[in-house]
Amino acid sequence: MQHIRNFSIIAHIDHGKSTLADRMLEITHTIEKRKMMNQVLDSMELERERGITIKMQPVRMKYKLDGQDYILNLIDTPGHIDFSYEVSRALKAVEGSLLLVDATQGVQAQTLTTLGMARESHLKIIPVLTKIDSPLAQPEKVREEVAKLLNCPKEEILEVSGRTGEGVENLLKEIVRLIPPPKIPEESMQNFAQASSTKNLRSLVFDFQYSNHKGVVVYVRVISGSVSRNTPLQFKIAGGKFNAIEVGTFSPTQTPCESLNAGEIGYIVTGIKESGIASVGDTVAGQNDILAPLAGYMSPRPVVWSSIYPESQDDFMELSQALGKLRLSDSSFTFEEESSGTLGRGFRCGFLGMLHLEIITERLRREFNLNLVVATPSITYEVIYRDGKKEMVYSPAKFPEEHLVESVMEPWVNVTIITPADYLSPILQILYDHEAVVGETDSFGDDRMQIHMEMPLRELMKNFFDTIKSVSSGFASLSYEMKDMRPADVVKLEILVAEEPIAAFSRVVSRRTVEVEAEQAVEKLSKILPRQMITTKIQGKALGRIISSRTLTAMRKDVTQHMYGGDITRKMKLREKQKKGKKKMQSLGKVNIPNDVFLKMVKSE
Repeated sequence: MQHIRNFSIIAHIDHGKSTLADRMLEITHTIEKRKMMNQVLDSMELERERGITIKMQPVRMKYKLDGQDYILNLIDTPGHIDFSYEVSRALKAVEGSLLLVDATQGVQAQTLTTLGMARESHLKIIPVLTKIDSPLAQPEKVREEVAKLLNCPKEEILEVSGRTGEGVENLLKEIVRLIPPPKIPEESMQNFAQASSTKNLRSLVFDFQYSNHKGVVVYVRVISGSVSRNTPLQFKIAGGKFNAIEVGTFSPTQTPCESLNAGEIGYIVTGIKESGIASVGDTVAGQNDILAPLAGYMSPRPVVWSSIYPESQDDFMELSQALGKLRLSDSSFTFEEESSGTLGRGFRCGFLGMLHLEIITERLRREFNLNLVVATPSITYEVIYRDGKKEMVYSPAKFPEEHLVESVMEPWVNVTIITPADYLSPILQILYDHEAVVGETDSFGDDRMQIHMEMPLRELMKNFFDTIKSVSSGFASLSYEMKDMRPADVVKLEILVAEEPIAAFSRVVSRRTVEVEAEQAVEKLSKILPRQMITTKIQGKALGRIISSRTLTAMRKDVTQHMYGGDITRKMKLREKQKKGKKKMQSLGKVNIPNDVFLKMVKSE
């Protein structure tokens, strides 16, 4: 254990975590040069395409220093705020962390959030400036920011370049020198004779994946005891029991070994092929173990809800199976069946955030070749009716009418924005438009400001990220965390097409902006909905009345075009016949809404 160093990398999105990991793998000869490629730890196609880490990836490196062999276990974590719980569990699996700060951008908001989690876990923090080879780098300015943030001498801050490899060798030496080796917990030390046996096994699940052949493969940090092949094990919280089919380490691919001992990071093949049993934060222990699980477990709590339907109802079973398979590798999203009069059968799904929703729907399209209709994302409201009944409402289509509601509660979030001072004024205007309650605004480094505020989660989902990035020319960054439930002054906005409510277009909006939102939604739909054979009314309904309306004129065929002359009454008869046909079609009132219209309406959100 004295020669093991477990550490993670924490940083804002696109600050060079994966690139730095590539250079470490090269220097430690973990991967042969001929097999080396960019973002080697980002194995998912979506990760490579977007240049972000979605799924955390551990890797074991061997490093020799002063004649002594060391084992370096690195966990490359996602930088996006949606995955903060998974990151917090990964931080519990290590003793130290590299705080990466881009020398061209400085400290960002999401870095502060993850740094707070690392401090709570009492990790050894090593500050590192990256991208020092860039012509836009401002190392002295950013060094001062980091020194002020960590309250440490500027000389302790290391400088590296993930692209050229400059400073990486020195960083590896500092990891060995500064990060402490793993320790066996005190309760295990009381029975030290068993501290490396299966009887005293305690291991933290910080991630997992699903394999068609092996079932669920859990990624664990062994806190105490040891585990080997065929050991009878159990999940302490989920209660599932299994035998370890295989154990091993990441080099960086899964490499089987005889056993995993205290302080090591590796994987256990469970053979389980059911969803909902493995979850991040659970404890793997021996089957006869009677001690309590490791502290800190939380069930993932969805904050954004959206309904997903197959374009063709023939694909409903395929969508059901695809969601089940995805849940085997990602237990943090939920789904349950629902049906809509317009879209047929589908599923109401819960996600950790907007990026999480985007990733899951994109994986459904790519990995399972499904064509989907995704309804407007929403959040959970607690509705108190006039008769005293309480109900949690997940879908805008199920939100009750105005006259039935006594009060509504909605979730709020704490938000931190870091921005150059020049953009403070336009950002404050946006905060007002999004119902934010602005708290402290203080200086953050040279010519940058930090804004603390609270706002409804509903407003955060309305293109807030994109709007802030747009008005700040991409320089502002933000992070958020869930707060509490507060009273909400909101109403349901329904969009009617040919006087029929379309469930996928329903949304819950602020009372003060309902007229503006209804006008915008109706105007947009009138532009993208193809003209029909009948006159089509598009209306926005809220507060028990129609508050915006547009009319699409019917397509009309010239039924007299084949006639060259003759009595006018012949033309009049044909036009009258057409008029009666149109009237009959109008009474049926059937409007065909193509699937791409649903996608375009959601995309604006």
